[in-house]
Amino acid sequence: MARPGLYRRFRKLLIANRGEIAVRVIRTARAMGLKTVAVYSEADRNALHVALADEAVLLGPARARDSYLNIERLIEAARQTGAEAVHPGYGFLSESAEFAQTCLDAGLVFVGPTAAMITAMGSKSGSKFLMEQAGVPLVPGYHGEAQDEATLANEAARIGFPVLIKASAGGGGRGMRVVNAAGDLADAVTSAKREAKAAFGDDRVLIEKFVQNPRHIEVQIIGDSHGNLVSLFERECTLQRRHQKVIEEAPSPTLTPEQRETVCAAARRAAGAVNYVGAGTIEFVSDGRDVFFIEMNTRLQVEHPVTELITGVDLVEWQLRVAFGEALPLTQDQIRLHGHAIEARVYAENPAKNFMPSVGTIKTWRFPAETGGLRIDAGYRERDVVSPYYDAMLAKMIAWAPTREVAIERLNRGLEDTDVRGIVSNIPFLSSLLTHPDVVANAIDTGFIERHLTHLTQSGAVAGDLELCAAVAAILIGEQTAAKEQGSPWRASGWMPVGLRQRVFSFRQSAANEPRTATLAYGPSVQRLSIEGRETSFSALPTDDGGFDLVCDGVKSHVVAVIEGHELYLRTRNGRFDLHWIDPFGGDDEEQAGEDKIVAPLPGTVVALLAQEGAVLEKGAAILTLEVMKMEQTLRAPFAGRLKAIKCKVGDIVQEGVELADLEPSA
Repeated sequence: MARPGLYRRFRKLLIANRGEIAVRVIRTARAMGLKTVAVYSEADRNALHVALADEAVLLGPARARDSYLNIERLIEAARQTGAEAVHPGYGFLSESAEFAQTCLDAGLVFVGPTAAMITAMGSKSGSKFLMEQAGVPLVPGYHGEAQDEATLANEAARIGFPVLIKASAGGGGRGMRVVNAAGDLADAVTSAKREAKAAFGDDRVLIEKFVQNPRHIEVQIIGDSHGNLVSLFERECTLQRRHQKVIEEAPSPTLTPEQRETVCAAARRAAGAVNYVGAGTIEFVSDGRDVFFIEMNTRLQVEHPVTELITGVDLVEWQLRVAFGEALPLTQDQIRLHGHAIEARVYAENPAKNFMPSVGTIKTWRFPAETGGLRIDAGYRERDVVSPYYDAMLAKMIAWAPTREVAIERLNRGLEDTDVRGIVSNIPFLSSLLTHPDVVANAIDTGFIERHLTHLTQSGAVAGDLELCAAVAAILIGEQTAAKEQGSPWRASGWMPVGLRQRVFSFRQSAANEPRTATLAYGPSVQRLSIEGRETSFSALPTDDGGFDLVCDGVKSHVVAVIEGHELYLRTRNGRFDLHWIDPFGGDDEEQAGEDKIVAPLPGTVVALLAQEGAVLEKGAAILTLEVMKMEQTLRAPFAGRLKAIKCKVGDIVQEGVELADLEPSA
């Protein structure tokens, strides 16, 4: 039981986090009448959470270890502003026992469990010992303190391959590797330990039997300091990539009501083993027959909104009330399940390029209105900068409906009506995943995305006549708008009193082999478009949302268009399209880096050199590893050849486009 005085009422809250979760906490705290304090790094000076808070304190440089992971600076920020409590959000220090204890020692209320609870349940290894004693079923594995190579090899052999290497501290897929054979174990352990150390400051790992074709099911629990502990049903988080959740839903469509009660009761026993106080999640893996405990997250989860939508509970509000020392607002039998909710994580990443993180300035940010069961939790806005230093999640889109089928349809419509430009996002990938027949039928497991990756990331449709018509209309509207802003009395398309004139537009799409051409004939009260010999009537009327209503051959539809120089982004009823408007006066040449140069795809840190100068490499051979946005990215040989030079060393911080190695093709 938490000791008396640990929780008390407060009026000012510091949020020790950034992005979407900081915005989420600020909004609930403000609705409860609390003053809020944001913290930020130099990279986040103009971030949304900084703008929304009542006060904000600069922590330090962009790198997380110098800012959001700097415990001393966070405590000082609370002192500077008179904050009485700290909400850690998720990630960063949210599961740090040291941070929780330091807050307590500084006289601050930590909105979460005690340091002892985090230590007991936050450690994947330590929590398994407790679960054994509490009678919670476990995945066979090794979670001991000995971390030497021989011990880990012997334990992996005892468990039997394939096995799963996991960081003992933290989560989010960092420090996690699947190992199929004994010969691959040593390299996997080294890589997992390095990634775990960078992400959590702790390189200890554990080994579990890798459950084939598993499902990931988790239960939301929350306890108060009066001994009350409840579960708020379960979430299905099976759709994952690299052990990171992509789509989450509640309740699980896999469980029967009887199975639901069994797994929720097991979760309450697990949390009750340490008299847990605060919000947390008990995670299980299922092989289709049995359910095994795998870990507890001693914090709020990214996917908590789906639980909120099916229960009507604001989990952040409950966290704050527990921190006040209040009892939980509802008992277990008062918590009801209503309808179905599903969430998609919108990331700044390029699925077509192995989900490489994308950085830059957000030039367009258009999300649908939060109506009809749709909810948007975002940490960014238009003109914000996505930096390479933090997790690449931009927002979460969540849909609620009476049934799972309708919830999926609502979420997909929301994704289809969303436009994010300036950086690459995973929105088309999410839509493709969400509407896959097997996903709709719930015929999935945690390896589903990897198996169907080619289909899910395939190029979009080829632009048709509608898109060429829309492209011409978008250019004309843009020119007319510019002419009005400049005070010109002439039509941008070329005003003339009599006769007809022609204007030729050519566009290139990556999915098409050849440019396509449209010819516009215009004059007084006349405007016709000919597309490769087919004459098309069209008209366009701008709308308040930044798009326009296009009438093409008598059929009206809405078009969203973004023009950046000669690059056009179109969203029509046929999907999303990126077109390049070919400059009729030239100047379209694009310089490309030579394929023999290995360059940094994004800013990052060199964490490993995997080949030596002079080595003869096969195509795809690993050359070096970069840490980008807390994830490791291995750069590989684009062709067979000899590694002429390595132009970096471990520890170097490199910028995008910097040459890292030079590869000479085989003769």
